[in-house]
Amino acid sequence: MFKKILIANRGEIAVRIIKTCRKMGIKTVLVHSDADTGSLAYEMADETIHIGGSPAAQSYLIQDKIVDAVRQSGAEAVHPGFGFLSENPVFARRLEAEGITFIGPNPHAIEAMGDKITSKKFAAEAGVSTVPGHMGLIETTEEAVKIAREIGYPVMIKASAGGGGKGIRVAESDEDMAEGFAAVKAEALTAFGDDRVFLEKFIVNPRHIEIQVLGDKHGNIVSLFDRECSIQRRNQKVIEEAPSPLLDDATRKLMGDQAIALARAVNYDSAGTVEFVAGQDRSFYFLEMNTRLQVEHPVTELITGVDLVEQMIRSAAGETMAFGQDDLKINGWAIESRIYAEDPYRGFLPSIGRLVRYEQPEEGDQGDYTVRNDTGVREGDEISMFYDPMIAKLCTWGETRIEAVEGMARALEDTHLNGVGHNVPFLAAVMDQERFRSGNLSTSYIKDEFPEGFTGVPAGALQKDVMVAAAVAMNEIISDQSGDPSQRTDWIVLIDSQPIGVSVGYDDEEALTLELTGEDRVLSLSDIDWRPGQAQFRGVLASSGEEGDAFTAEVKRVADGFEIRSRASKSRVRVLSPAVAELFARLPEKVAADTSKLIQSPMPGLVVSINVEPGQAVKTGETVAIIEAMKMQNIMKAERDGVVKLVGAKAGDPVAADDVLVEFE
Repeated sequence: MFKKILIANRGEIAVRIIKTCRKMGIKTVLVHSDADTGSLAYEMADETIHIGGSPAAQSYLIQDKIVDAVRQSGAEAVHPGFGFLSENPVFARRLEAEGITFIGPNPHAIEAMGDKITSKKFAAEAGVSTVPGHMGLIETTEEAVKIAREIGYPVMIKASAGGGGKGIRVAESDEDMAEGFAAVKAEALTAFGDDRVFLEKFIVNPRHIEIQVLGDKHGNIVSLFDRECSIQRRNQKVIEEAPSPLLDDATRKLMGDQAIALARAVNYDSAGTVEFVAGQDRSFYFLEMNTRLQVEHPVTELITGVDLVEQMIRSAAGETMAFGQDDLKINGWAIESRIYAEDPYRGFLPSIGRLVRYEQPEEGDQGDYTVRNDTGVREGDEISMFYDPMIAKLCTWGETRIEAVEGMARALEDTHLNGVGHNVPFLAAVMDQERFRSGNLSTSYIKDEFPEGFTGVPAGALQKDVMVAAAVAMNEIISDQSGDPSQRTDWIVLIDSQPIGVSVGYDDEEALTLELTGEDRVLSLSDIDWRPGQAQFRGVLASSGEEGDAFTAEVKRVADGFEIRSRASKSRVRVLSPAVAELFARLPEKVAADTSKLIQSPMPGLVVSINVEPGQAVKTGETVAIIEAMKMQNIMKAERDGVVKLVGAKAGDPVAADDVLVEFE
């Protein structure tokens, strides 16, 4: 077994690899860029070696620097994690030539399966069902449009070397194809150093299901069953689970057998994933094979008990797999939510900055569910513009799917982030949706359920109870600590503008009781955990003698009350005397500022181009600017006809969120 492994990656996957290496008694060496100096992985590794500037093209993607670091450290093997050089056959072959072990599949398998175009041809020759498309290289926009017409819209434009949701667009028309083809080529060149693009038919209302395979260097290959990754946004997976709620045992075995056959055809000898697009009728087609560890591997580990990082290391060291297919069973259900630094209220645009607060849910057995949180950042760390904005992969396991889902909803409640925009409220909204709970999924789920984008969810009955109870309790605590208790028992709680009458008291067990006026219902709040300045309010809430449920709400004091978020619902909550509540009801609502004549930067980033100039007439839908952030190009279009009054930036300028790019007359 290896004594020292170099990790050619960063963030949460570097932390994940270090944890397994520690368990196995293996020393770790971490290479790092400027931006990652002092990171969590940096502090956890046994040794660290600086390899360059913050952009990946100056550090993590430079093979010479990785090899030099291996020589300098005396490491025997390199684990590439995912992304960066993990699916680069040239890098794998170079390590092999240098006498360094690559912890991943053999270069032939990477070359055959890692390239999206080659893998499609290979799969077709092996008799695997594939999605209709054009697998040859496409050089020009005109050629792309012609081929798309032959395939039939909608068509997916994909970067051959793509991954992680980058370098993908769906075109519904010739215009979409012309614009998307250029954008995908540009993104692919920036992210992967390879601008090759191919096209395939976009299957309507599909599901994304993948099979985890594992092989060793002695010809043994097994399937560790399936994962459903249909909840996606911009072709980036957001919520994954294992197993898939769609599959029956027969389909699961058929997909597993096909994945194993494909892996066996290239002598696959590590962890890998065979991805399929599936119809709602359980028909399925091969999409691609990812010749690396997947981001969502924790859900497979939770239902099988297999440490995939450990198995990759053992396989690379030449060990024979210690188990066979008959030894593997599905145990329970697991859900993974990817927590991103992005603002769901602003179209999920990336958000960068410092994590001023980061409170994580307690890991381990929580009774009805188990929590695992894979993260690479801590409170006080900075989310950099140079890398993907993922903060954590929050996972829950339960004996049944609904237990795993309800566990995830609670774990999300126990997650508090401040300093950057984040998608926790959105993830919580999905967990509470009846459609998600029923397992009726598709890759268009987010588009279907949130067609106008995410603006939060109106407070339901449970959220209103939580908000009322938390607000009254905080009001009581603040009054007691200020030495000026009001002694008032009757209050009006305003949730936004909705009044709820409350009569406050205490029961024999010292729980706070709240009799809701006109509802013939009493809430009982116990186990209160909050003090002024604390960002999370915890308690157990019961209604009219029912058994109480634990909850966590995110709270913040504001000038005339509190701002409270319960799962996906956020409201301004005021605790007022009846007389003051009547006055509040008469106040006019504040009118939002008119920004209809402005095109503003939706995020911090870099201006790629400004496509208009002062005095130019612009039509609705016309591209006016392109902003690059987190390695993704964002096209800004005019939302109405108009004439440009002024341009506030130029190509190459850094911009902040809400900076004015273009103003119309």
